[in-house]
Amino acid sequence: MSRSIPYFMVCLIVLISVAAVPSLAAIKKEVVQYSLGDERFEGYLAYDDAIKAKRPAILVVHEWWGLNDYVKRRTEQLAGLGYIAFAADIYGNGIVTKDQAVAAKLASVFWSGKDRNLLRSHVNAGLQILANHPLTDRKKIAAIGYCFGGMTVLELARSGADVAGVVSFHGALATPNPEDARNIKGKVLVLHGADDPHVPIAQVTAFQDEMRRAKVDWQMIFYGGAVHSFTNPDAGSDPSRGVAYNEKADRRSWEHMMLFFAELFK
Repeated sequence: MSRSIPYFMVCLIVLISVAAVPSLAAIKKEVVQYSLGDERFEGYLAYDDAIKAKRPAILVVHEWWGLNDYVKRRTEQLAGLGYIAFAADIYGNGIVTKDQAVAAKLASVFWSGKDRNLLRSHVNAGLQILANHPLTDRKKIAAIGYCFGGMTVLELARSGADVAGVVSFHGALATPNPEDARNIKGKVLVLHGADDPHVPIAQVTAFQDEMRRAKVDWQMIFYGGAVHSFTNPDAGSDPSRGVAYNEKADRRSWEHMMLFFAELFK
């Protein structure tokens, strides 16, 4: 014989079921056009629209391919964690390429020469867009970058930018102005492939000496078996090429970044 469930028990089950379902983040994504003098840029903004209060903010800087879908996904991931995230357009006009020769030519404009003033001005322009957003807690801003972007956020820190910290994922470490490390105001985290052939050990050692001399609060974490671009699935799976995705290093580096942010924004 069937027995009916009392009405109050039905209500209780419904309430428990609703409570057990996590709230869905309403990630808002926007293309943001901004300028620096006569130059035009197209950044990418993402944040959880369900959160109304100010929050920590993360600037994201792309690889030498430009502000492509990979960097947009990373920006959205950060928004899903409760940050407001803005991917800066370093090249301008939203330029993106899949051609390695073109990417090298675009990036070389910013890393060649005796200074990094052009690079610093472009990344600082993106930082100002993020800092001036009404949802940004201006006392809690950090920056992350991948490859070319890793080099860029390190230069952002060396420029004396008012950021709590920067994170470089498989980025170049050399700079023509190592003495500028004395301008660094925040903390530095470098996440590096232990077998990256594009960043020779001499460059690693010089960077560490630079940080020590400037008395920067810095950390450097190496991932065994990882080469360049280890966070990007589009980098392929053949480490013998010197560029390859590494799932473990990708996951671990993201976790190390989150621990770093927890310390910065506690």
